[in-house]
Amino acid sequence: MLEFREINIEDRFWISELLRKSDYRGCEYSFANNLAWQRLSNSKIARFKDFYIVATQEPSFIFPAGDGDYLEVLGEMKKYIGNEPLKITNITEEILPIIEEFTTNFNLEFSIINCIDWWDYVYLQEDLANLKGKKYDKKRNHLNKFYEYNWKYRPLLKEYFDECIAFAAITYNKRDGFNERSSVVEQYAIDRFFEYFEEMNLQGGTLWINEVLVAFTIGEQLNSDTFCIHIEKADINYHGAFTAINHQFAKTLNCKYINREEDMGILGLRKSKKSYYPCFQIEKNTVIITGSV
Repeated sequence: MLEFREINIEDRFWISELLRKSDYRGCEYSFANNLAWQRLSNSKIARFKDFYIVATQEPSFIFPAGDGDYLEVLGEMKKYIGNEPLKITNITEEILPIIEEFTTNFNLEFSIINCIDWWDYVYLQEDLANLKGKKYDKKRNHLNKFYEYNWKYRPLLKEYFDECIAFAAITYNKRDGFNERSSVVEQYAIDRFFEYFEEMNLQGGTLWINEVLVAFTIGEQLNSDTFCIHIEKADINYHGAFTAINHQFAKTLNCKYINREEDMGILGLRKSKKSYYPCFQIEKNTVIITGSV
């Protein structure tokens, strides 16, 4: 029987090893994200042989990462949930045949729920770093406005952690974030990213105007060819600050793709992410499996 518990920093070695075996590009397949955002859905983790499983409070499961017999691990997940429907998220086109084989072998049925709000936006690193072509005219105009300030870009070093945490807290307080659970959880995640920045092999960048912090970003190498942006904060009082931190940080990365995560159905965020012209989205949907194993 699967045994679930809270994730902790000591899990990073075995989880990272199993994530590398799958080499998925989805932002959920990140130890740093799983640790930092565990309060969002009160997630728990389990290991079954060479598979890493994350369960949320609904309950639902992220499709397992790792290596081995997928039919066996899916069978264990179905046994764990008992007679209840088995809900599995992060089902891509490549993963769907595994679900089809599993349900056929065990005489189960499944349905698919479209989850477009949770599809990741993936960009070519060279596009975000260079912003070439007519489609990026508006972005370059924003940059030109920002570059009129007395600005500097610096890598996110430990000596800047306190200023970044304070900067995020100011933004949180200005929007009365303590009244929204998602904002409270985000603040917890930011603190976790800084607390274990080195242990989780995170990278980041900062922007300064007249030596005052106006933006920062944090991310990590997600798989063999993709870097993932976890956090991006900027002072909107400075025209183009978000565009500038995105652009400057992208120029420092050595990867093919940059995953800027999902839009969560927030229309303004969706518009912003589309305005950078992703080369594709990771189409992650949910399956509901019914029947007994």
